[in-house]
Amino acid sequence: MKQLPLLATALFLLAACDTESEAPASAPYLINEAAYKESVATLSSDEFGGRGPATPGEDKTVEFIAKAFADAGLKPANNGSYEQQVPLVSIEALGAPMLSVTGGSEPLALAYRADQVIWTRREQETIAVADAELVFVGYGINAPERNWNDYEGVDMTGKIAVILVNDPGFATGDAKLFNGKAMTYYGRWDYKFDEAARQGAIGAILIHETAPAAYGWVTVDSSWTGAKFGLVREDKGASLSAFESWITTESADKLFAAASLDRRALEAAALKPGFKAVPMNLAASTEFSNKVDHVTSRNVAGIVEGSEKPDEYFVYMAHWDHLGTDPSIEGDGIYNGALDNATGTAGLIELARAFAGAREKPKRSVLFVAVTAEEQGLLGSAYYAAHPLVPLAKTVAGLNMDGINNFGRTKDVTVTGYGNSELDGLLAKAAEKQGRVIVPDAHPEHGGFYRSDHFSLSKRGVPMIYPGSGTDHVERGKAYVAAVEEAFLRDHYHAASDELTDDWVFDGAIEDLTLYYHFGRSITDTGIWPAWNEGTEFKAAREASLKGSDKAQ
Repeated sequence: MKQLPLLATALFLLAACDTESEAPASAPYLINEAAYKESVATLSSDEFGGRGPATPGEDKTVEFIAKAFADAGLKPANNGSYEQQVPLVSIEALGAPMLSVTGGSEPLALAYRADQVIWTRREQETIAVADAELVFVGYGINAPERNWNDYEGVDMTGKIAVILVNDPGFATGDAKLFNGKAMTYYGRWDYKFDEAARQGAIGAILIHETAPAAYGWVTVDSSWTGAKFGLVREDKGASLSAFESWITTESADKLFAAASLDRRALEAAALKPGFKAVPMNLAASTEFSNKVDHVTSRNVAGIVEGSEKPDEYFVYMAHWDHLGTDPSIEGDGIYNGALDNATGTAGLIELARAFAGAREKPKRSVLFVAVTAEEQGLLGSAYYAAHPLVPLAKTVAGLNMDGINNFGRTKDVTVTGYGNSELDGLLAKAAEKQGRVIVPDAHPEHGGFYRSDHFSLSKRGVPMIYPGSGTDHVERGKAYVAAVEEAFLRDHYHAASDELTDDWVFDGAIEDLTLYYHFGRSITDTGIWPAWNEGTEFKAAREASLKGSDKAQ
């Protein structure tokens, strides 16, 4: 791709002037391509070491964001500080733990990283599981409201659950089964591990397959090895399974063959209500030591105060962290995280500058939060949601950015979680002024709505929207965008190769950020309180948080 900065700037200025004529509150600070690119380059540089939490890269990143907020004129959001401390526990499985399986036609020794990745969330120096029985539990879902329980009739105490990724709706495409191709929260790996623990399982093994997982084994290998962070638990993780693991598809084939079980037939049976868990007549063992540390990471937050309703807030959010550096890799072991998510953090800074420099201040306050440890399971946003710097009942709505367009302008804007709230309509109005339309996420089966930081606030009732790059390039069409996204997911997602390169094109990012600015102004400068749509799982939480208030829904 050839970079066209002059054309991009010209197109943006024309779009901005057109929008400004209709919205006199527009900012004299125009979202700036050069400044945005500089922030992306700095945050994703080798100097920042992959922005791992509790590393020197965090110190550089937090300092960079806080300075940008201060220079823009934002008010510190946390009692005079831009930083919110986030206590975390870091647990790293040492060495190369094996997972051994006996009792079948032949013993299996599953090697670390090649065949499986294994870890624990328990704060224990040593994990030892010996000869624990394996039970195939299908999708590992217990959903009473859907009359579905893969654990019904089986006592999992002291046993190991073997689980399929995603949910039955994805596998069948049946719109009446769960949410059809659109992944539900029941399809997420974190739900499955937590449910196995609730069932009393001593271990949980998730079978990896690229399509239902939405990423390849390289992503599993990079994301679930090394130090794993979690929020500090009062019981130090004792209520969780002793170990959790992914295994490759090939390892799963060997596992079922050793048990003399027809894997495909069992997977087909697991697609139907009433599935009964199947003992595999195998036993698994593992033992490994852990390095356990308590660390403090940080969210970074600043506020542009509203001119009329400063106690009501719109929030912009992006995660600043990535995967850090893997010293065991020869050559380039720095996970620079340029697209994921230096772009979102740079966009957050540009939006902060635009609001702070606006000719007319927003009537409601605007909160900008760069959260930590998203890559470790949305930990920074989860901590913020549990310890908000402004009341959640006063947080009108918000927008999350996780990976901003780097391939050029599009005719449309995607919304992951489309149909959840009234925010869709407001974004559509703002997009229309750019001559664009909004479209649903093309891959709802990837479960994107549950994989980024807006979900932490959504669970507590705050209406959040998660827009992303469009699907239809203004010149090269849909096939081009699909190919670019497929290549990134295959070759660069959570890989050391996610770096800023010369072929990045920035005009699409600038257009999207301009859209996000005017979308935010459509809420900050009005009295509306966008609501969740009927039937969404978040509506009840919102209504409960607003109960007794005078806020109209």
